[in-house]
Amino acid sequence: MKTADLHLHTFFSDGTFAPEEVVARGVEAGLGVLALTDHDTLEGCARMAAAAAAAGVEFVPGTELTAEAEGKEVHILGYWLDASHPRLRSELARFQGVRQRRIEEMVSALRRSGVPLETSAVMEVARCSSPGRPHVARALVAAGHAADYDDAFDKFLKKGRAGWVPKARMTVEDAVGLVREAGGVAVLAHPALYKDDGLVGRVLRMGLDGVECWHTRHSGADAARYARMADVAGLVATGGSDCHGMAKMEPLIGRVRLPYENVERLRERRR
Repeated sequence: MKTADLHLHTFFSDGTFAPEEVVARGVEAGLGVLALTDHDTLEGCARMAAAAAAAGVEFVPGTELTAEAEGKEVHILGYWLDASHPRLRSELARFQGVRQRRIEEMVSALRRSGVPLETSAVMEVARCSSPGRPHVARALVAAGHAADYDDAFDKFLKKGRAGWVPKARMTVEDAVGLVREAGGVAVLAHPALYKDDGLVGRVLRMGLDGVECWHTRHSGADAARYARMADVAGLVATGGSDCHGMAKMEPLIGRVRLPYENVERLRERRR
């Protein structure tokens, strides 16, 4: 039976794999459907679509948007988006500018705390228009300020640490509205990571189409709980590995296998 991974990243945001390598690894893992969901960008979708077509794999273009509900950051996955949609293009460009300014602010904060790091060093690591904290972490490791990726976050980049800078966010309703306007469907990403099922339940009533129930950081109990919540809310249960390549030295693609019938149900929401 054909299976899918609907949450994948490339080096067009904070992953380390090229789109072609994501497809190659997906094929090796036996997956039949792959979605690209880089943060605040669709830049890698054309390359991944071409690689998927050549490999005989179904491709779903998407992105991952940063939103806010009740003061907490939540992520919204948008699928089957029209990359030529004018407002989507404009908003993604704006989000990318916000990300780039945040990198500058994080580097300035680190320098004020005595950590000598240059914005150019982070952007050299990132080499993309949607940089984020993982790129700062890698730059800190490369400069010898941290032992590894997790150490960089623990020492400098977690909330409350010297390099922490809050991220500008839109409301969940605005994120869902943008996805819908661009012809897509909207899914709540990795709900267990928010550690607040009351909040998740309220977010599910904000016009979403699906819930990412299966995720590499969800336990079996988490997956079952969110699948029940999706069913009660009349939403589609989805899943993805959230693979970022070698960012944490552990490629996750292949660890989540969403049944194809769930992909079809999600596509039906678009119609």
